Amino acid sequence: MILIDKETIREQLAILEQEEEIRILYACESGSRAWGFPSQDSDYDVRFIYIRKPEWYLSIFDKRDVIERPISDSLDISGWDLRKALKLYRKSNPPLLEWLQSPIPYMEKFSVAEQLRAISPLTFSPKACMFHYLNMARGNYRDYLQGERVRIKKYFYVLRPVLACEWIERYGEMPPMAFDELVERLIPESTELWEVVQRLLARKRAGEELDMEPKLNSINDYLEEQLTRLSEVASVQQSAGARLDEQLDDLFRSALKEVWG
Repeated sequence: MILIDKETIREQLAILEQEEEIRILYACESGSRAWGFPSQDSDYDVRFIYIRKPEWYLSIFDKRDVIERPISDSLDISGWDLRKALKLYRKSNPPLLEWLQSPIPYMEKFSVAEQLRAISPLTFSPKACMFHYLNMARGNYRDYLQGERVRIKKYFYVLRPVLACEWIERYGEMPPMAFDELVERLIPESTELWEVVQRLLARKRAGEELDMEPKLNSINDYLEEQLTRLSEVASVQQSAGARLDEQLDDLFRSALKEVWG
């Protein structure tokens, strides 16, 4: 069994660089640890952006632009080629935008990640991101939170995307990854909902096994109301940010030069 810490993760990323002949531009934590509600046995979900040598891109054939490595039961590492990442970035891809602001970075080399952060407000699409989070929330709510007894830990996986939608509605920007910040800014303190969420969060962080339990009516009522309301809100949001095609092409070319010389 591999003991997981930041140094272990960086070692695994270095091995990937050698085996795949790539350079990793940015790597971070993307799952419940980055969201701020890990259990004691939560997996590590490491995501990264990488770039290959210039000649790899000079081909008439489509090639695999994703690397996936399940290192162990508790460590999952996967990444996107920079060109793939930039194509998704121009469409305001929420997972990628989240990676760039992860509170748990593992590696950041060269200037690509910082350049992307600098222009992300220009590419941000409120509509695309709200529908992404709404679909996530609806799916988890439908699959795990129906009936009198529910998979109670899944409340976090519906609450977070619902709060992310509320953040976009209120502030018109990409929501933060940290669950605590979403709760602090969007759920009034000392309300019944706030108190139930805080108790549930404390239990999860303490390592309690949160599986099948009676549903929490205050959270279910809130989620049902917000899912209905936010569906209407999302439909009238701004459709897309700026495409910045030429700027992203320039960024890709400059990254090749910066990394490989």
